[in-house]
Amino acid sequence: MSTTRQTGRIRILGSLMLAAFLAGCSGLSGDVSLPPNAPRVISPDRDRDHVRLVRAFGGEGRAPQLQQILTDVTNRLVMATDRPDEAFQVTILNSPVVNAFALPNGRLYVTRGLLALANDTSEVAAVLSHEIAHVTLRHASQRSELQARSQLIERVAENVLNDAEEAAMVQSQARSTLASFSRAQELEADQTGVKVLARAGFDPFGAPRFLTALGRSGTSSDSSSADRTASHPRTNDRVARALQAARRAEVSGGETGRLAYLTALEGLAYGDDPADGVVKGRRFIHSRLGVAFEAPEGFSLENTSQAVLGSSADGERRLLFDAADTPDGQSLEDVLRSTWTDTIEPGSLTTGTVNGLPLVTALSNGKEWTFRLSAIRIGSTTYRLIMATRGNRGDLEGIFQQTLNSVRQVQPEEARRIRPLKLHIVAAQRGDTAQTLAARMPVDRALERFLLLNGLERNEPLKPGERYKIVVE
Repeated sequence: MSTTRQTGRIRILGSLMLAAFLAGCSGLSGDVSLPPNAPRVISPDRDRDHVRLVRAFGGEGRAPQLQQILTDVTNRLVMATDRPDEAFQVTILNSPVVNAFALPNGRLYVTRGLLALANDTSEVAAVLSHEIAHVTLRHASQRSELQARSQLIERVAENVLNDAEEAAMVQSQARSTLASFSRAQELEADQTGVKVLARAGFDPFGAPRFLTALGRSGTSSDSSSADRTASHPRTNDRVARALQAARRAEVSGGETGRLAYLTALEGLAYGDDPADGVVKGRRFIHSRLGVAFEAPEGFSLENTSQAVLGSSADGERRLLFDAADTPDGQSLEDVLRSTWTDTIEPGSLTTGTVNGLPLVTALSNGKEWTFRLSAIRIGSTTYRLIMATRGNRGDLEGIFQQTLNSVRQVQPEEARRIRPLKLHIVAAQRGDTAQTLAARMPVDRALERFLLLNGLERNEPLKPGERYKIVVE
């Protein structure tokens, strides 16, 4: 989470912000849409979407060796496609989230979280080949056209026929059609991607290997929101089909590029960037802004460039924590009223302190969700903590007060102890096990993360002399 310094305050409309807040987080896929007639040449005047996306994902990641590998891989893949004359450019995003996507103008994006998960060049090449396929197959334009037709039918049903029930049915059918269309696109991009991967001389089995790692990481469609599950095939299905496509490729000795890739990974930042705050389990701490809090038991947190988002396992409880610069002299009551445009219940505004910090709290009842709001001031910065439960659940007040009571100012000495994490490549020695290498990692669930990072099964022996990724400070 970072603050945006600007004249006046950051205004986040309650209903608009909560559209994303309550829907949960899901990664962007390869069908981020630009107009169907967008030119297929990358040029500065087409970079508005690029700037917006880079900002949303924490800025560009600085990793020269990895950038060179990605550029070389992209060029090889493009030459192996049916459209070798098209222009592509790949950007590393400074985000720990495992994600990759493409814009129809040839902009490709991979996060450093994805780069950390991959174990060789062929796996990253498989990801890029998949995203290039989305572009060369014109999936964004196709989906945009289908969505436009569905919206037109919906408007006719609602406005011309004046039949809300019919409109709702059409909307539901449109969602189903679009989801099916997207699943078909994902599978088509997988198949085309594997063919191009093999044609370019890479190991085609890099595709099923990375899809397997993606499924294990918990960032695949199997464990994401319902909407993403509807629009993406199950990971197991994608792995099985990618395996079939790799076997059909009839390539012997395809390049994996493991050593070069692991060498380039050395020192790559891992996890949250301390400059934007760090999530450790249920705790969030931001050394630069000097603030920390702890989420309730059972919540998981995600730190984005705009806010810290939290959710219970069942998705019925949500949390949002963000920051904004406010004009001098603006009261905390005014902050809540001006940044929350949904109704605040009359008489619910209450002033007080928490851990010596001034605060204001309030209550807002939505149609499906009930919200507890707060604004807390540290120095010149105002923080908002918002808790929500679906319906009028009796535990909202308890988890809100528990989380609110944990908000505190971080002292400079504590802030200095927060050190960034990075990847370190080590050669296994005789007698080393997954447990002994994981024990060197200062992270939660170290063994689980070591196995995931290295594509290993539990109790799988390590090979002496083989290189493995560990996380160090």
